[in-house]
Amino acid sequence: MLNIKSADLETVAGYTSTLPRHEKMEIAFAGKSNVGKSSLINTLLNRKRLARVGQTPGKTQTINFYNVRCGIDAIAPKGSGQQNSSAPAASAARPADCEFYFVDLPGYGYAQVSDSEKAKWGKMIERYLHSSQALRLVFLLVDIRHECNANDRQMYDWIVRSGFRPVIIATKADKLKRSQIDRQLKIVRESLEAEKGAVLIPFSSETRAGREQVLSRIEEEYLSLLAELAGISGDETEDSMAERRTES
Repeated sequence: MLNIKSADLETVAGYTSTLPRHEKMEIAFAGKSNVGKSSLINTLLNRKRLARVGQTPGKTQTINFYNVRCGIDAIAPKGSGQQNSSAPAASAARPADCEFYFVDLPGYGYAQVSDSEKAKWGKMIERYLHSSQALRLVFLLVDIRHECNANDRQMYDWIVRSGFRPVIIATKADKLKRSQIDRQLKIVRESLEAEKGAVLIPFSSETRAGREQVLSRIEEEYLSLLAELAGISGDETEDSMAERRTES
């Protein structure tokens, strides 16, 4: 499990800004302006006010990059009753520390924002999804209490067309009874028109339910990236990096 050590807001990119280029993994969070995106990020990072929770929906007009530093707790082999930190193979496969970025995308769908402003935010989000070379995982946040609307479906389609399979986080689960969760998840899946096998995670920033599932998914993606890089020789890595710089 990821053990968050520290996090800082490192870069704020506006409509005309050049997006940062680096080799660290990026995890993006997309969702409507009042879906609880900032609260989720704060909950994941064990911080209260790092991501600012706006009093007025639609105020986030930038792409915010949070530099996250954490450790990965060792997992004990089944039946051993001990952690596997002494096992060389496990130590090599599971680094003690890791670093990546949370990318908070502008909220969409706020009714009191002009159409021109909405279009501008949409272009920012689409540009990021298409141009980021470090993006590995996209979480799409929706409100578990309601059916997904056209804006949610458009965002889902943008993410899929950009080559990603979004993990859907159904926020505000604490507002429902436990007996209602499964039914509402089915409604979310169907109204979003999500592809078969799409992962849905009910989440609450109030009770922290779902936090471990989200962090586990991030950890899986990070370890998958390390495994991919381990299969590339030094020369191949340099060539691929040069190719990426040329493309950008």
